[in-house]
Amino acid sequence: MSKAKNIYLIDRLSELGQRLSHPDEQLSAIIGSEQHYNAWFTPINTLNAVKAIGKMLNREDIELWLDMENVKGTMEDITENTSSILPHPSSIKSVGLILAGNIPLVGFHDVLCVLVSGHHALIKASTQDARLIKYILNILVEIAPEFANSFTFVDRLAGFEAVIATGSNNTSRYFEYYFGKVPNIIRKNRNSVALLTGNETNEQLFLLGHDIFDFFGLGCRNVSKLLVPKGYDFVPFFEAIEPHQPIINHHKYNNNYDYNKSIYLVNGDKHLDNGFLLVKEDERMASPLAVLYFEYYDDLDNAQIRLAELSESIQCIVSTANLHLNTQVVGFGKSQQPKLWDYADGVDTMAFLSRLN
Repeated sequence: MSKAKNIYLIDRLSELGQRLSHPDEQLSAIIGSEQHYNAWFTPINTLNAVKAIGKMLNREDIELWLDMENVKGTMEDITENTSSILPHPSSIKSVGLILAGNIPLVGFHDVLCVLVSGHHALIKASTQDARLIKYILNILVEIAPEFANSFTFVDRLAGFEAVIATGSNNTSRYFEYYFGKVPNIIRKNRNSVALLTGNETNEQLFLLGHDIFDFFGLGCRNVSKLLVPKGYDFVPFFEAIEPHQPIINHHKYNNNYDYNKSIYLVNGDKHLDNGFLLVKEDERMASPLAVLYFEYYDDLDNAQIRLAELSESIQCIVSTANLHLNTQVVGFGKSQQPKLWDYADGVDTMAFLSRLN
């Protein structure tokens, strides 16, 4: 792609970022109405998801991302004419996208990668999140009409030459059976974990509350488990996350809290309870809704060994400790603010798409 075209693409994507960062009246109305289709998509959570994408699409990061993925090197450098901002891969492929619907716009990044790579996106949106992503792609087409013919929403995938599918461990077996014969990225269940040292400030622990509670803990980047040093005092943790207490007022979250609490009480399972979060020692990664698992560790080396063991189930690690791991590590309160290059499951989506050429 010529330099002029690359700048033009950056301009258009950053303009989309600006519009999502500052929703107009119509977008705000759609954000507010999502709760009528999906009770988990409250106005504040949906707004946060939209703004997170707006923040992701800032000019500096877009430039860095395109350069990092060598997007210019995968595109045909034909002219300085900006009549089309789209890349020209040697062979345009139809890429089937099966999007998750656990949190608002969770599949947007996959769509963006396909569009920027110059391929055609066949989008099978989740019934839980089908409206907002269509509206935002319409905004993109309004900004950059060149993208109008680069995606199609479908009820059933057909005619695909590659697939990116996101689902559960159970659905992944179905995906592997049906899509195993074409190039694919098939994602399974993952959760995120926080490594605490016991030296965290009240502010850091409060921010950790966002990593736990944002989107009700439904996202793969939500913290579902803590690793804490032996003898860890949970009192400062509970005090710091107290401002997140209003989450219990959401009826679906409250139902999950009550259900899991009753199970623990009936079974006599040892746990901690602050009135809106249950904390239980458990080796598993994926905790039930309104429950946070934890494990003790002896020292930092021991903790890193444990994290390495869990790596196939971890999306990201929240910590300020000096860790030497391949898994992405982010600061407190940052788990739901990925960068363009923070690919799900650590698989470079743009590299996968470039290989289709």
